[in-house]
Amino acid sequence: MKLIDYQPDAVILANGEYPTHPLALQLLAEAPYVVCCDGAADAYIGRGYVPDAIIGDGDSLSSENKLTFAHLLHHNPDQETNDQTKAVQFLIEEGKRALVILGATGKREDHTLGNISLLMEYYRMGVQVRMVTDYGIFIPAHNTQTFVSVPGQQISIFNFGATELRGEGLIYPLSDFGNWWQGTLNEARDTLFTIHCQGDYLIFRTHPTNL
Repeated sequence: MKLIDYQPDAVILANGEYPTHPLALQLLAEAPYVVCCDGAADAYIGRGYVPDAIIGDGDSLSSENKLTFAHLLHHNPDQETNDQTKAVQFLIEEGKRALVILGATGKREDHTLGNISLLMEYYRMGVQVRMVTDYGIFIPAHNTQTFVSVPGQQISIFNFGATELRGEGLIYPLSDFGNWWQGTLNEARDTLFTIHCQGDYLIFRTHPTNL
């Protein structure tokens, strides 16, 4: 099973918990372009790497790295959005629209929820984006789409206003649920599953246990 169904133009490393899953680390190692969200640069540089860009207001970046890597720092003091979104906007301006986000969860639950919910905004901005965590992959989607899977893989569907929700290739039926928890803890029957609907939704697909 492929980790993602496209080749990313860039990887964003957010300032949550540093990724540890082998697939997430592989994505980071093979990324053609890496943007660190502010303090995430400290963790990345501390492991012996140098990002292509550092985005944010610099408030959580060490003084040493702020000085040493000043030429990579794109200062953005905007308090109306977060560093993850600043990184996405920067990459759009650079012509990069196939993105993977790592390190966006953990540490604080409010930041985690905010980062996940923003995926749908990025999708509506025309960005092809995946958020990869140590446990699985978040995929924003619109209307009827088919996704790769493995039998028994855990699948959750979070509704962002979609109607006529119906699943194919899943253990449990879907409906036009209004609460996020109602679409969680489903399961794939085979190597593909399809979500039939009109509107926006977010898929979470756990990493296969054999990878």
